[in-house]
Amino acid sequence: MSERLLPALIGIVTGIALAVVLFVPYVARQYRRRGQLGAGHLALALAAVVYGVSLVAYVLLPFPQLTPDFCATEGAGGPQWIPFNFLNDMRKEATGSGVLSVLSNPALTQIALNVGLFVPLGMFVRYLFGRSVLITTAVGFGVSLLIEATQGTGIWFLYPCAYRLFDVDDLIMNTAGALAGAWAAPALRAVPGQRLTTPPGQPRPITWSRRLLASVCDLAIIKLSSTLCATAGIVVLMAVNGQLFGGNMPPTREIPGAGLVEVLGSWLPWLLLVIVLPLAGGASSVGQRIVQLRAVTADGAKPRPSVSLVRSLAGVGGYLLLIGMGGESPFGFLGQLFGLVSLICLFSTAGQRGLSYKITGLSLVDAREQQPEAAAPAASEQR
Repeated sequence: MSERLLPALIGIVTGIALAVVLFVPYVARQYRRRGQLGAGHLALALAAVVYGVSLVAYVLLPFPQLTPDFCATEGAGGPQWIPFNFLNDMRKEATGSGVLSVLSNPALTQIALNVGLFVPLGMFVRYLFGRSVLITTAVGFGVSLLIEATQGTGIWFLYPCAYRLFDVDDLIMNTAGALAGAWAAPALRAVPGQRLTTPPGQPRPITWSRRLLASVCDLAIIKLSSTLCATAGIVVLMAVNGQLFGGNMPPTREIPGAGLVEVLGSWLPWLLLVIVLPLAGGASSVGQRIVQLRAVTADGAKPRPSVSLVRSLAGVGGYLLLIGMGGESPFGFLGQLFGLVSLICLFSTAGQRGLSYKITGLSLVDAREQQPEAAAPAASEQR
């Protein structure tokens, strides 16, 4: 794979992985600020994350191999401080005359790439964060300066010398690209799926996409929390046993007590979110609360803790329990079947109640709707 394609591929893959981790916080932020999650905003946020990671990968990768004669073979030399020195480079690289010769000049191609590389940065900073043209341009300058300094110091002296050149022309053209992106930012309004259907504080209908989004958030929260808890437990156990800094990391099976710690760490978030939280009150899952959904009984009251627990076990919590008990047992198949039935019920039941709400006789309402106990005092005050 070429040196130009490898950073792009790494940036895309890593950016998507980072977007998965940031998905739930982003959904929560959007529902707090806008009252809904627009497909257009989600697409732009994903593009911004992938672009940011790809930018870092492009300017740093591939890392050269450190050898005894590294500076002699890989060293980029001293910084280039002369502004617009690329014009001299263009004269040196010129191979003919005419427009086509100028446009194909390698020095000009490099300058165009430096400008184009920062146009998305200017567009995202101006449009997604609402900054002015001046602030956006300053951000572009700061990011470019950080990149050039990182390159000019050999990744802040991790390498004995710089393997990429600090070039003031790159700094100028990157900043120009950010400025151009700031001017072009209004074009992002054309991306569909960004318009609010109602004001942020007003209730919205309970749709299948909203219910599905809540389930995805629940799955992401529990799975990511389980992975982090299990990993943290193993790291602590290795530190206690003096194996954390002992060279090559040993296999998990060779760490005393690792199996128990891994199991406990994996199931602790499930226990907290599926058992403890419902018993504390409120049948709505964390994902449903994120998308502003509230569970109520037939008369609009708050469900009892026992009903909340049954609802949780009949939803994502039960699905993860069966999948977790799977392995070579029939529970894995039952989990997949349970998940499929739950998905079908989500689309087919009235009000998108789904299987868990159908079993418990509960319903979902928008959390921004006024609760009955809150509405009564207001009505008496009006009289």
